[in-house]
Amino acid sequence: MIRRMIIMLVAVAIVLGGYFAFQSFKAKMIHQFLTTLSNPPQTVSTIVAANQEWQPELQAVGSLKAVNGATLSLEVAGVVEKINFDSGQDVQAGQVLLQLRSEDDVAKLESLKASAALAQVNYDRDLRQFRAQAVSQAVIDSDNYNLRNARAQVDEQQAVVNKKTLRAPFAGHLGIRQADLGQYLNAGTAVVTLQALDPLFADFTLPQQELSHIAIGQTVSASVDAFPGQTFPGKIVAVSPLVDTDTRNIQVRASLGNPDKRLLPGMFATITIDAGASNQHVTLPQTAVTYNSYGNTVFLVKPSGSSPEEQKKLVATQSFVTTGATRGDQVAVLTGVKPGDVVVSAGQIKLHNGAPVVINNKIQPTDNPNPKPADN
Repeated sequence: MIRRMIIMLVAVAIVLGGYFAFQSFKAKMIHQFLTTLSNPPQTVSTIVAANQEWQPELQAVGSLKAVNGATLSLEVAGVVEKINFDSGQDVQAGQVLLQLRSEDDVAKLESLKASAALAQVNYDRDLRQFRAQAVSQAVIDSDNYNLRNARAQVDEQQAVVNKKTLRAPFAGHLGIRQADLGQYLNAGTAVVTLQALDPLFADFTLPQQELSHIAIGQTVSASVDAFPGQTFPGKIVAVSPLVDTDTRNIQVRASLGNPDKRLLPGMFATITIDAGASNQHVTLPQTAVTYNSYGNTVFLVKPSGSSPEEQKKLVATQSFVTTGATRGDQVAVLTGVKPGDVVVSAGQIKLHNGAPVVINNKIQPTDNPNPKPADN
Protein backbone atom coordinates (compact mmCIF):
# COMPACT_ATOMS: atom_id res chain seq x y z
CA MET A 1 0.00 0.00 0.00
CA ILE A 2 2.76 2.44 0.96
CA ARG A 3 4.65 1.54 -2.19
CA ARG A 4 1.63 2.28 -4.33
CA MET A 5 1.25 5.71 -2.70
CA ILE A 6 4.90 6.51 -3.29
CA ILE A 7 4.53 5.62 -6.96
CA MET A 8 1.48 7.85 -7.24
CA LEU A 9 3.25 10.75 -5.55
CA VAL A 10 6.21 10.39 -7.90
CA ALA A 11 3.89 10.28 -10.90
CA VAL A 12 2.06 13.42 -9.66
CA ALA A 13 5.41 15.16 -9.12
CA ILE A 14 6.53 14.27 -12.65
CA VAL A 15 3.27 15.54 -14.13
CA LEU A 16 3.38 18.76 -12.11
CA GLY A 17 7.09 19.25 -12.95
CA GLY A 18 6.39 18.78 -16.64
CA TYR A 19 3.46 21.16 -16.46
CA PHE A 20 5.42 23.90 -14.74
CA ALA A 21 8.40 23.36 -17.09
CA PHE A 22 6.07 23.70 -20.07
CA GLN A 23 4.55 26.86 -18.62
CA SER A 24 8.02 28.30 -18.05
CA PHE A 25 9.10 27.43 -21.58
CA LYS A 26 5.86 28.87 -22.93
CA ALA A 27 6.35 32.10 -21.01
CA LYS A 28 9.92 32.35 -22.27
CA MET A 29 8.87 31.79 -25.86
CA ILE A 30 6.08 34.36 -25.54
CA HIS A 31 8.58 36.85 -24.07
CA GLN A 32 11.00 36.24 -26.92
CA PHE A 33 8.20 36.57 -29.46
CA LEU A 34 6.98 39.83 -27.96
CA THR A 35 10.54 41.11 -27.74
CA THR A 36 11.09 40.25 -31.38
CA LEU A 37 7.88 42.04 -32.34
CA SER A 38 8.86 45.16 -30.41
CA ASN A 39 12.52 45.12 -31.47
CA PRO A 40 12.80 43.34 -34.83
CA PRO A 41 16.20 42.94 -36.52
CA GLN A 42 17.06 45.82 -38.86
CA THR A 43 18.59 45.19 -42.27
CA VAL A 44 21.80 47.15 -42.84
CA SER A 45 24.75 47.29 -45.22
CA THR A 46 28.22 46.93 -43.76
CA ILE A 47 31.84 47.45 -44.70
CA VAL A 48 35.00 46.06 -43.13
CA ALA A 49 37.24 48.90 -42.00
CA ALA A 50 40.75 48.79 -43.45
CA ASN A 51 43.83 50.98 -43.69
CA GLN A 52 44.37 52.78 -46.98
CA GLU A 53 47.11 54.96 -48.40
CA TRP A 54 46.05 58.56 -47.87
CA GLN A 55 47.64 61.41 -49.79
CA PRO A 56 46.64 64.76 -48.23
CA GLU A 57 45.12 66.93 -50.93
CA LEU A 58 43.77 70.42 -51.44
CA GLN A 59 41.12 71.14 -54.02
CA ALA A 60 40.08 74.39 -55.65
CA VAL A 61 38.14 75.56 -58.68
CA GLY A 62 40.06 77.77 -61.08
CA SER A 63 40.05 79.20 -64.58
CA LEU A 64 42.39 78.40 -67.43
CA LYS A 65 44.29 81.26 -69.04
CA ALA A 66 46.69 81.42 -71.97
CA VAL A 67 50.31 82.26 -71.19
CA ASN A 68 49.97 84.77 -74.05
CA GLY A 69 46.58 85.75 -75.39
CA ALA A 70 45.37 88.81 -77.25
CA THR A 71 42.69 90.15 -79.56
CA LEU A 72 44.64 91.56 -82.50
CA SER A 73 43.79 94.88 -84.15
CA LEU A 74 45.48 97.70 -86.08
CA GLU A 75 46.43 101.10 -84.73
CA VAL A 76 45.35 102.90 -87.94
CA ALA A 77 42.26 102.84 -90.13
CA GLY A 78 42.22 101.59 -93.70
CA VAL A 79 40.83 99.23 -96.32
CA VAL A 80 41.77 95.53 -96.11
CA GLU A 81 43.93 94.63 -99.11
CA LYS A 82 45.33 91.20 -98.15
CA ILE A 83 44.43 88.49 -95.65
CA ASN A 84 47.16 85.91 -95.12
CA PHE A 85 45.57 83.56 -92.57
CA ASP A 86 42.66 81.19 -92.07
CA SER A 87 40.48 80.87 -88.99
CA GLY A 88 41.87 78.32 -86.53
CA GLN A 89 45.36 78.37 -88.02
CA ASP A 90 48.61 78.00 -86.06
CA VAL A 91 51.00 80.89 -86.74
CA GLN A 92 54.55 81.83 -85.83
CA ALA A 93 55.72 85.02 -84.15
CA GLY A 94 56.14 87.84 -86.70
CA GLN A 95 54.00 86.18 -89.38
CA VAL A 96 52.05 88.68 -91.53
CA LEU A 97 48.32 88.21 -91.01
CA LEU A 98 46.64 91.17 -92.71
CA GLN A 99 47.62 94.12 -94.90
CA LEU A 100 45.77 97.41 -95.34
CA ARG A 101 45.91 99.40 -98.58
CA SER A 102 49.06 101.55 -98.32
CA GLU A 103 50.07 102.81 -101.80
CA ASP A 104 49.99 106.51 -100.79
CA ASP A 105 52.01 105.89 -97.66
CA VAL A 106 54.58 103.80 -99.52
CA ALA A 107 54.92 106.49 -102.22
CA LYS A 108 55.48 109.15 -99.59
CA LEU A 109 58.06 106.89 -97.94
CA GLU A 110 59.98 106.55 -101.20
CA SER A 111 59.94 110.35 -101.64
CA LEU A 112 61.33 110.85 -98.17
CA LYS A 113 64.01 108.21 -98.78
CA ALA A 114 65.06 110.16 -101.91
CA SER A 115 65.26 113.38 -99.90
CA ALA A 116 67.35 111.63 -97.28
CA ALA A 117 69.67 110.28 -99.96
CA LEU A 118 70.10 113.80 -101.38
CA ALA A 119 70.82 115.16 -97.92
CA GLN A 120 73.49 112.46 -97.53
CA VAL A 121 75.10 113.44 -100.85
CA ASN A 122 75.15 117.16 -99.89
CA TYR A 123 76.62 116.38 -96.50
CA ASP A 124 79.39 114.17 -97.97
CA ARG A 125 80.32 116.79 -100.64
CA ASP A 126 80.41 119.71 -98.22
CA LEU A 127 82.41 117.60 -95.75
CA ARG A 128 85.15 117.10 -98.40
CA GLN A 129 85.12 120.83 -99.19
CA PHE A 130 85.35 121.63 -95.47
CA ARG A 131 88.48 119.53 -95.22
CA ALA A 132 89.89 121.59 -98.11
CA GLN A 133 88.79 124.70 -96.18
CA ALA A 134 86.39 125.68 -98.98
CA VAL A 135 83.26 125.90 -96.75
CA SER A 136 82.64 126.93 -93.16
CA GLN A 137 81.69 124.80 -90.18
CA ALA A 138 78.21 126.38 -90.29
CA VAL A 139 77.58 124.76 -93.66
CA ILE A 140 78.57 121.35 -92.31
CA ASP A 141 76.32 121.80 -89.26
CA SER A 142 73.38 122.75 -91.50
CA ASP A 143 73.96 119.76 -93.78
CA ASN A 144 74.17 117.43 -90.76
CA TYR A 145 70.88 118.77 -89.42
CA ASN A 146 69.17 118.36 -92.80
CA LEU A 147 70.43 114.77 -93.07
CA ARG A 148 69.26 113.81 -89.59
CA ASN A 149 65.88 115.45 -90.17
CA ALA A 150 65.44 113.62 -93.47
CA ARG A 151 66.30 110.28 -91.85
CA ALA A 152 63.85 110.94 -89.01
CA GLN A 153 61.10 111.65 -91.52
CA VAL A 154 61.88 108.38 -93.29
CA ASP A 155 61.65 106.48 -89.98
CA GLU A 156 58.37 108.22 -89.15
CA GLN A 157 56.83 107.34 -92.49
CA GLN A 158 58.17 103.80 -92.27
CA ALA A 159 56.35 103.43 -88.94
CA VAL A 160 53.13 104.63 -90.63
CA VAL A 161 53.56 102.01 -93.36
CA ASN A 162 54.34 99.29 -90.81
CA LYS A 163 51.14 100.08 -88.94
CA LYS A 164 49.20 99.07 -92.06
CA THR A 165 50.50 95.50 -91.58
CA LEU A 166 49.16 93.19 -88.86
CA ARG A 167 51.73 90.65 -87.60
CA ALA A 168 51.44 87.89 -85.01
CA PRO A 169 53.14 89.19 -81.84
CA PHE A 170 53.80 85.62 -80.64
CA ALA A 171 53.32 82.04 -81.80
CA GLY A 172 49.88 80.63 -81.14
CA HIS A 173 46.52 79.49 -82.40
CA LEU A 174 44.20 81.90 -84.22
CA GLY A 175 40.49 82.21 -83.57
CA ILE A 176 37.69 83.20 -85.93
CA ARG A 177 38.49 85.88 -88.53
CA GLN A 178 36.49 89.09 -88.02
CA ALA A 179 37.58 91.02 -91.15
CA ASP A 180 37.02 90.59 -94.89
CA LEU A 181 38.78 91.72 -98.05
CA GLY A 182 37.81 95.25 -99.07
CA GLN A 183 36.36 96.04 -95.65
CA TYR A 184 37.13 99.42 -94.12
CA LEU A 185 38.53 98.94 -90.62
CA ASN A 186 38.53 101.65 -88.02
CA ALA A 187 41.54 101.88 -85.75
CA GLY A 188 41.25 99.31 -82.94
CA THR A 189 38.70 97.08 -84.70
CA ALA A 190 39.16 93.44 -83.65
CA VAL A 191 40.55 91.29 -86.48
CA VAL A 192 41.20 87.92 -84.81
CA THR A 193 42.14 86.43 -81.45
CA LEU A 194 45.49 84.74 -80.89
CA GLN A 195 46.11 82.33 -78.02
CA ALA A 196 49.26 80.47 -77.02
CA LEU A 197 47.83 77.11 -75.90
CA ASP A 198 50.84 75.19 -74.61
CA PRO A 199 51.35 75.59 -71.75
CA LEU A 200 48.28 77.12 -70.09
CA PHE A 201 47.96 78.85 -66.74
CA ALA A 202 45.40 77.70 -64.16
CA ASP A 203 44.51 80.52 -61.75
CA PHE A 204 42.71 79.61 -58.51
CA THR A 205 42.37 80.75 -54.91
CA LEU A 206 42.90 79.01 -51.58
CA PRO A 207 42.03 80.05 -48.01
CA GLN A 208 44.89 81.77 -46.25
CA GLN A 209 45.21 78.91 -43.71
CA GLU A 210 46.39 76.64 -46.54
CA LEU A 211 49.37 78.88 -47.34
CA SER A 212 51.76 76.63 -45.39
CA HIS A 213 50.73 73.64 -47.55
CA ILE A 214 51.68 75.12 -50.93
CA ALA A 215 55.00 76.05 -52.51
CA ILE A 216 56.48 76.93 -55.89
CA GLY A 217 57.11 73.77 -57.91
CA GLN A 218 54.48 71.72 -56.08
CA THR A 219 52.70 69.11 -58.18
CA VAL A 220 49.08 69.68 -59.17
CA SER A 221 46.57 68.02 -61.47
CA ALA A 222 43.61 69.57 -63.23
CA SER A 223 40.37 68.03 -64.44
CA VAL A 224 37.68 69.57 -66.62
CA ASP A 225 34.16 68.41 -67.31
CA ALA A 226 34.85 68.43 -71.06
CA PHE A 227 37.13 65.39 -70.59
CA PRO A 228 35.71 63.31 -67.71
CA GLY A 229 38.07 60.81 -66.17
CA GLN A 230 41.20 62.56 -67.46
CA THR A 231 43.68 64.68 -65.53
CA PHE A 232 46.26 67.16 -66.75
CA PRO A 233 49.46 67.44 -64.67
CA GLY A 234 51.19 70.68 -63.84
CA LYS A 235 53.15 72.63 -61.24
CA ILE A 236 52.60 75.73 -59.14
CA VAL A 237 54.58 78.60 -60.68
CA ALA A 238 53.42 81.61 -58.65
CA VAL A 239 51.78 82.49 -55.34
CA SER A 240 50.44 85.99 -54.83
CA PRO A 241 52.18 87.97 -52.07
CA LEU A 242 48.85 89.60 -51.18
CA VAL A 243 45.85 88.11 -49.34
CA ASP A 244 42.46 89.42 -50.42
CA THR A 245 41.11 91.40 -47.46
CA ASP A 246 37.49 90.69 -48.42
CA THR A 247 37.69 86.90 -48.75
CA ARG A 248 40.97 86.14 -46.94
CA ASN A 249 41.92 84.02 -49.94
CA ILE A 250 45.26 83.94 -51.69
CA GLN A 251 45.65 83.64 -55.47
CA VAL A 252 47.77 80.82 -56.87
CA ARG A 253 48.85 80.12 -60.45
CA ALA A 254 49.84 76.73 -61.87
CA SER A 255 51.25 75.88 -65.28
CA LEU A 256 49.67 72.95 -67.15
CA GLY A 257 51.11 71.13 -70.13
CA ASN A 258 48.71 71.12 -73.08
CA PRO A 259 50.57 69.51 -76.02
CA ASP A 260 47.36 68.18 -77.58
CA LYS A 261 45.72 71.62 -77.25
CA ARG A 262 42.55 70.10 -75.83
CA LEU A 263 42.37 72.59 -72.99
CA LEU A 264 41.25 76.10 -73.93
CA PRO A 265 41.55 79.44 -72.16
CA GLY A 266 38.40 80.36 -70.24
CA MET A 267 37.56 76.79 -69.16
CA PHE A 268 36.96 76.22 -65.47
CA ALA A 269 38.91 73.38 -63.91
CA THR A 270 39.11 71.50 -60.63
CA ILE A 271 42.65 71.75 -59.31
CA THR A 272 43.99 69.05 -56.97
CA ILE A 273 47.20 69.76 -55.04
CA ASP A 274 49.31 67.11 -53.30
CA ALA A 275 49.83 68.61 -49.83
CA GLY A 276 52.32 66.77 -47.64
CA ALA A 277 53.55 63.19 -47.39
CA SER A 278 51.18 60.24 -47.79
CA ASN A 279 50.24 58.13 -44.75
CA GLN A 280 47.92 55.29 -43.65
CA HIS A 281 44.38 55.93 -42.37
CA VAL A 282 41.31 53.84 -41.68
CA THR A 283 38.81 55.01 -44.28
CA LEU A 284 35.04 54.64 -44.43
CA PRO A 285 32.30 55.83 -46.77
CA GLN A 286 31.05 59.20 -45.58
CA THR A 287 27.56 57.67 -45.32
CA ALA A 288 28.82 55.46 -42.46
CA VAL A 289 29.38 58.43 -40.14
CA THR A 290 26.56 60.18 -38.33
CA TYR A 291 27.56 63.78 -37.67
CA ASN A 292 26.18 65.32 -34.47
CA SER A 293 26.92 68.42 -32.44
CA TYR A 294 27.82 66.26 -29.43
CA GLY A 295 30.15 64.02 -31.44
CA ASN A 296 30.39 61.93 -34.58
CA THR A 297 29.40 58.27 -34.34
CA VAL A 298 29.34 55.01 -36.26
CA PHE A 299 27.65 51.68 -35.55
CA LEU A 300 29.80 48.57 -35.27
CA VAL A 301 28.27 45.14 -35.85
CA LYS A 302 29.21 42.54 -33.22
CA PRO A 303 27.88 39.20 -31.91
CA SER A 304 25.35 39.60 -29.10
CA GLY A 305 27.43 37.38 -26.75
CA SER A 306 30.08 34.71 -26.44
CA SER A 307 27.94 31.55 -26.53
CA PRO A 308 27.54 29.68 -29.84
CA GLU A 309 23.89 30.71 -30.01
CA GLU A 310 24.70 34.35 -29.28
CA GLN A 311 27.52 34.35 -31.82
CA LYS A 312 24.91 33.86 -34.51
CA LYS A 313 22.93 36.92 -33.42
CA LEU A 314 24.34 40.31 -34.44
CA VAL A 315 23.75 43.61 -32.70
CA ALA A 316 24.74 47.20 -33.42
CA THR A 317 27.09 48.95 -31.01
CA GLN A 318 27.47 52.71 -31.21
CA SER A 319 31.02 54.09 -31.20
CA PHE A 320 32.20 57.70 -31.09
CA VAL A 321 34.83 58.51 -33.73
CA THR A 322 37.22 61.30 -34.58
CA THR A 323 37.18 62.07 -38.29
CA GLY A 324 39.89 63.65 -40.40
CA ALA A 325 40.05 64.87 -43.97
CA THR A 326 37.67 63.76 -46.71
CA ARG A 327 38.34 62.80 -50.32
CA GLY A 328 35.56 62.00 -52.71
CA ASP A 329 33.13 59.60 -51.01
CA GLN A 330 35.60 58.68 -48.26
CA VAL A 331 36.45 60.07 -44.84
CA ALA A 332 39.53 59.31 -42.74
CA VAL A 333 38.73 57.97 -39.26
CA LEU A 334 41.44 58.81 -36.73
CA THR A 335 39.98 57.14 -33.60
CA GLY A 336 37.03 54.91 -32.71
CA VAL A 337 37.39 52.30 -35.46
CA LYS A 338 40.14 49.70 -35.92
CA PRO A 339 41.08 47.78 -39.07
CA GLY A 340 38.88 44.69 -39.28
CA ASP A 341 35.86 46.24 -37.51
CA VAL A 342 32.55 45.65 -39.27
CA VAL A 343 30.91 49.07 -39.67
CA VAL A 344 27.35 49.87 -40.74
CA SER A 345 27.62 51.79 -44.01
CA ALA A 346 23.91 52.30 -44.69
CA GLY A 347 20.73 51.95 -42.62
CA GLN A 348 22.07 53.30 -39.33
CA ILE A 349 19.32 55.90 -39.02
CA LYS A 350 16.96 53.20 -37.68
CA LEU A 351 19.45 51.75 -35.20
CA HIS A 352 20.08 52.24 -31.51
CA ASN A 353 22.73 50.84 -29.22
CA GLY A 354 22.19 47.07 -28.91
CA ALA A 355 19.67 46.84 -31.76
CA PRO A 356 19.63 43.44 -33.52
CA VAL A 357 20.70 43.61 -37.16
CA VAL A 358 20.70 41.53 -40.31
CA ILE A 359 23.39 42.19 -42.93
CA ASN A 360 22.49 42.60 -46.59
CA ASN A 361 25.37 43.86 -48.73
CA LYS A 362 23.74 43.53 -52.14
CA ILE A 363 23.65 47.34 -52.41
CA GLN A 364 26.58 49.36 -51.09
CA PRO A 365 27.00 53.13 -50.85
CA THR A 366 29.73 54.62 -53.01
CA ASP A 367 33.23 54.52 -51.56
CA ASN A 368 35.34 56.12 -54.29
CA PRO A 369 38.20 58.49 -53.46
CA ASN A 370 37.84 60.07 -56.91
CA PRO A 371 34.17 59.92 -57.89
CA LYS A 372 33.16 60.97 -61.37
CA PRO A 373 29.73 62.22 -62.44
CA ALA A 374 27.68 59.67 -64.33
CA ASP A 375 27.31 60.21 -68.06
CA ASN A 376 23.79 61.16 -69.04
